Amino acid sequence: MRVAIIGYGGVGRALVQLVSSKKDYLHKEGLQIQVNYIIGRDGGVYNKEGIDLEDFMEFGAKQRDIIKYPKGGDQGVSFNKMLQNRDVDFVIELTPTNKETGEPGMNHIKRSLEQGINVVTANKGPILLAYKELKNIAIKNHVQLGIGCTTGGALPSINGGSIDLAGAEILSIEGVLNGTTNFIINEMENKGITYLEALENAKELGIAETNSRLDVEGFDTATKLLILTNILMDEEKSLQDIIIQGITKITSEEVKNCLDEGNKYKLLGKTVKENGKIRMTVKLEKLDPTHPLYGVDGKNKGVRYTSDVLGDLTIIGGASGVIPAAASVFRDLININRGYRFCR
Repeated sequence: MRVAIIGYGGVGRALVQLVSSKKDYLHKEGLQIQVNYIIGRDGGVYNKEGIDLEDFMEFGAKQRDIIKYPKGGDQGVSFNKMLQNRDVDFVIELTPTNKETGEPGMNHIKRSLEQGINVVTANKGPILLAYKELKNIAIKNHVQLGIGCTTGGALPSINGGSIDLAGAEILSIEGVLNGTTNFIINEMENKGITYLEALENAKELGIAETNSRLDVEGFDTATKLLILTNILMDEEKSLQDIIIQGITKITSEEVKNCLDEGNKYKLLGKTVKENGKIRMTVKLEKLDPTHPLYGVDGKNKGVRYTSDVLGDLTIIGGASGVIPAAASVFRDLININRGYRFCR
């Protein structure tokens, strides 16, 4: 399997480390992953025989500028050059998410699929904006598009909904899909502190970004809910179809009163189909101990599907961070190699 990694941030570095460390596992799978390209913003590394990942990581521990790598680093190594060379079977698209245009990931994914190259991505933007179009391009060109990392990272939310509920109609989706907001609420519950104090704790621990607006105002949850809804319920909704409320106005008194009632607050993304109509919301909700997502605490995430003939399916867990995100990309690579067709 010849691979190009497009986008070399935290997840890209974690993926290189994972591929290098999982040689024994890959051998048991009968799979060899040969990374021919690692492409960043200003250039990259290319070796048509495969980059020596251990040597490359040793270099990367001292030098972040990958074009200075002496064994193939160059400003001229680019996505366009990769397409011209036609020497990869998979593109791993890991550039930053752009929810307005999907670029540059949209261009990378679309052109790769059109050239008959399988794609696995962690980039939410293109999937949010054009999943059906990209899926149809993949089907037309007899290749696969793996997107498991786009909704909850390591949480197998898409796979669970598409594989384990195959043949059923999904009537509702409920998800605790953002680890940052879940951690903040958990801090308020356990320590009796204010929202702002809990947010600062999350930032100090690296759980929340310095600009945490997308998390705490509910937009990250809404994005993931939208992807799940459009893929698993065969819809073409947009963010404008979701009523979105975040957690910024929650008070320590409200949290305490909720606990005293025996309940817990969760930022819940919810899609419900009733009488043929779809209703989508993201808001704080009180969950009682009987709710399957009541125990989703800390950085954990969870999703619950209700179907017409297979009943309920709840998936909880999925670690957060760059290594679990890279592992979910790795998971899609393994499953496609095993013959699973995400696009059919």
